[in-house]
Amino acid sequence: MVGARELAAAIDHTLLAAEATAADVERLCAEAREHGFAAVCVNGLWVARVARALAGSAVAACSVVAFPLGAMEPRAKRAEAERALDDGAREVDAVIALGALLGGDDALVARDLAGLAEACHARSARLKVILECTRLDEATKRRAARLALEAGADFLKTSTGTAGGATLADVRLLVELAGGRARVKASGGIRDAAAAQAMLAAGASRLGTSAGLAILRDVRGA
Repeated sequence: MVGARELAAAIDHTLLAAEATAADVERLCAEAREHGFAAVCVNGLWVARVARALAGSAVAACSVVAFPLGAMEPRAKRAEAERALDDGAREVDAVIALGALLGGDDALVARDLAGLAEACHARSARLKVILECTRLDEATKRRAARLALEAGADFLKTSTGTAGGATLADVRLLVELAGGRARVKASGGIRDAAAAQAMLAAGASRLGTSAGLAILRDVRGA
């Protein structure tokens, strides 16, 4: 079992609701600093504010890109990532071009992901590729992971959480496919300590959740 401090250090404290306000985002950053979360993950609108609020701390500013559909033209998707990076993001969680993937256009997927990886790594930032595993069969998950790894992804991420959440089976599969070349982020439906501990035990290095505080209270028995 992972203790509260180690568990907090694996959590991306997340707020992606459309109705999130500046005050909500500031509170999220204060909580992340207090508890030692790995990152604060927000929509691009809030990245500059998050970066300012987290300055001087070990907590990373993280932006989603092409969230939640992934269906952006590659140049537009890269431009969104670059804007977030310029605003202070040190991690980017980008949704794979799902339609292209399902349609068998691996060249488009590869080009899209390579542009994102290049943009992130040029600024010493990490790229997490969201595969949206709940929409894929196993063969397609394997192909998606291969394309992400070949492009230089730093993390394989299970899902956006908008079409179902992470499963232990998917975490184990992504860990196997990553083979140490990238880490795995489990996201979606992780709302209590038992689920968080299980995902980490399955090999996830990061957890994306909006329930970080509740999880820590659960671990501490509060």
